[in-house]
Amino acid sequence: MRFRHRAVAGFATLLLPLAALVGLASPAQAATSATAAYAKTQDWGTGFEGKWTVTNTGTTSLSSWTVEWDFPSGTSVTSAWDADVTSSGTHWTAKNKSWNGTLAPGASVSFGFNGTGSGSPSNCLLNGGSCDGGTVPGDSAPSAPGTPTASDITDTSAKLTWSAATDDNGIKNYDVLRDGTKVATVTTTSYTDTGLTAGTDYSYTVQARDTADQTGPVSGAVAVHTTGGTTDPPPSGDKVKLGYFTEWGVYGRNYHVKNLVTSGSASKITHINYAFGNVKDGKCTVDDTYAAYDKAYTADQSVSGTADTWDQPLRGNFNQLRQLKAKYPNIKVLYSFGGWTYSGGFTQAAANPAAFAASCKAVVEDPRWADVFDGIDIDWEYPNACGLTCDTSGAAAFRTLMSALRSEFGSSYLVTAAITADGSSGGKLDAADYGGASASVDWYNVMTYDYFGAFDADGPTAPHSPLTSYSGIPTAGFNAADAIAKLKTKGVASTKLLLGIGFYGRGWTGVTQAAPGGSATGAAPGTYEAGIEDYKVLKTSCPATGTIAGTAYAYCGNNWWSYDTPATIAGKMTWAENQGLGGAFFWEFSGDTSDGELVSAINSGLS
Repeated sequence: MRFRHRAVAGFATLLLPLAALVGLASPAQAATSATAAYAKTQDWGTGFEGKWTVTNTGTTSLSSWTVEWDFPSGTSVTSAWDADVTSSGTHWTAKNKSWNGTLAPGASVSFGFNGTGSGSPSNCLLNGGSCDGGTVPGDSAPSAPGTPTASDITDTSAKLTWSAATDDNGIKNYDVLRDGTKVATVTTTSYTDTGLTAGTDYSYTVQARDTADQTGPVSGAVAVHTTGGTTDPPPSGDKVKLGYFTEWGVYGRNYHVKNLVTSGSASKITHINYAFGNVKDGKCTVDDTYAAYDKAYTADQSVSGTADTWDQPLRGNFNQLRQLKAKYPNIKVLYSFGGWTYSGGFTQAAANPAAFAASCKAVVEDPRWADVFDGIDIDWEYPNACGLTCDTSGAAAFRTLMSALRSEFGSSYLVTAAITADGSSGGKLDAADYGGASASVDWYNVMTYDYFGAFDADGPTAPHSPLTSYSGIPTAGFNAADAIAKLKTKGVASTKLLLGIGFYGRGWTGVTQAAPGGSATGAAPGTYEAGIEDYKVLKTSCPATGTIAGTAYAYCGNNWWSYDTPATIAGKMTWAENQGLGGAFFWEFSGDTSDGELVSAINSGLS
């Protein structure tokens, strides 16, 4: 799924007019030498496959390339890849893609096409010169236009003007970008953007294109705040109200960044953890690149109401988060690495913490999305203990890793970690130096959920997120109060502890009693995984029938579920306030109702 977009984009360019094709090549450093060679690689009678190979035979880099040729009448290109191919009568032109225009001395690049007819190309030109070698004319990309100025700002529009860019061959037009997304192409140095939302913040930049279709650097940005409207105030107080947004939720769950806006949740949170980046070979890496920064959104799906284009530099979740932050400037976004599935990579990372930290910062500060992330979150399950895999890095490994991250990221970034909530004697909280590591973090997301569930298929039934202990609890220390108390005794400040809330329930089937402590025969059916179901489903399919240890449980048919409701969340937030905790976090947004009632309960319960 994630790799089909490149081929689709290549074929689509054949349908676009030449003026819409944009080469994003960098400027040529000097005249160089190059050749273009043609070969017919396949012929099936009714059609054929052709390939052009461009080779830099000079001593300086070639920054862009354009191959032109003539086909006799009756011979034509029907589809192409790795180049933008257009025609005017029998004359054909192929321009490099944004990612394959630069050729170092001695390097080659090929593009191909399918065609009909029996003719061969003639009158070949490479960048306007001979395809057989010799000097290739140089062409510099345009300069950056001046930073736009904004005027005539209304509820729904703003006028932008800027000083012209310069270029050795002349300027063709300008792209106007709103919040990093192209909204218009104009031939003048002014543009009025319309259809905006009242009382909303926008950021505008401009980029020039020359007559050779090369684009220059983006101008400086101007901030615009439209008049009128009402701006949702940031959540009250200074408590952290953080939710996890899952990368994979855009698929089967069909949950997107815009849902944070339509549900009302965006106005009630302070932070988002984007989950998850992977940890491979001891380094941080983007996991699903398609969902993260390539998936195209239509106007009705996007936060800004503007459709993604095929050639914009950033799409996907990262661009949607950028748009969200433009509308809600108080929200901070952290890139979370690890999680249950990807925690196995931390063992190698712990062997060289400095290299790991440097790799993470390189991902967070990638120029394509450096403005999106305000920090990093580490979800290592579990240092010096067993999760999906077992780690034996030693009790000091977690402290050393977090210290390296703080040293690399400095004080301007948030550095946080999701940690175990095992408050039992000799349990996971005793396996690593969480107290020592707390000096390097802004806060801990204490995962005070998943204590009990149908991973113990025969029960006994118990709430998966008990706030306190209770008579008959299956394992002593498996509750939020004991975990928080243990972390405090290890020297972790209360303000660095966030209470965890699950926006889902865990359940068993084959249960014969409503009260907790019953036996079971296995996991209750769930939409995505047996034994787990979203709150938005459970609130109507199996409504709560009681509460225990500060959380709700439900008995329906022979199924038994436990989950938090707005009422139990209110109680947990009061407890967190009384403990002086730094706030609360939850896993994860898509489990909530379409109007965000669980997020509302967290926001209302924290001052």
